[in-house]
Amino acid sequence: GGDHTITYPILQALAAKHGPVGLVHVDAHTDTGDTALGEKIYHGSPFRRCVEEGLLDCSRVVQIGIRGSSYDPDPYEYSRQQGFRVVPAEQCWMKSLEPLMGEVRAQMGDKPVYISFDIDGLDPAYAPGTGTPEIAGLTPAQALEIIRGCKGLNIVGCDLVEVAPMYDVSGNTALLGANLLFEMLCVLPGVRAL
Repeated sequence: GGDHTITYPILQALAAKHGPVGLVHVDAHTDTGDTALGEKIYHGSPFRRCVEEGLLDCSRVVQIGIRGSSYDPDPYEYSRQQGFRVVPAEQCWMKSLEPLMGEVRAQMGDKPVYISFDIDGLDPAYAPGTGTPEIAGLTPAQALEIIRGCKGLNIVGCDLVEVAPMYDVSGNTALLGANLLFEMLCVLPGVRAL
């Protein structure tokens, strides 16, 4: 998908079927803003709108790779106030995320979970084709660890958003995005590994 706003109506539909869902959210940003240019629905606000509507089981939300500049002295405050687990990018630097994903699997349990992956969660050295790049992000190997670490969860849906191919003449961002989506399909419940 393109704009991260798309996750909001998807979660509305999933919550109507399953009740509030858990969320594994990979992103440079928390996307819990309130308004931009007077609009309440935009790519920086989907998860605040989801909280307001009771679409998320806030005790089962983890945000991984968060970083970047902010106008707020504590840009993660809203997320933490809701009970989200926020894992800033600097806690991920130069290490395997397999241990983290073990903790995430325990946190999510067997209840419904949604995966939302913003390509800007990755460092722009690997994925420059996005509208809001932030330096010092995750590596593709860490992205695979996160997605593969979701295997066994009760995944009810997933997305990969904010890929803007026109900002990357190499095509690497689109290639990375397509491969990460393939990996998400591989961890869906009922998919047999060879």
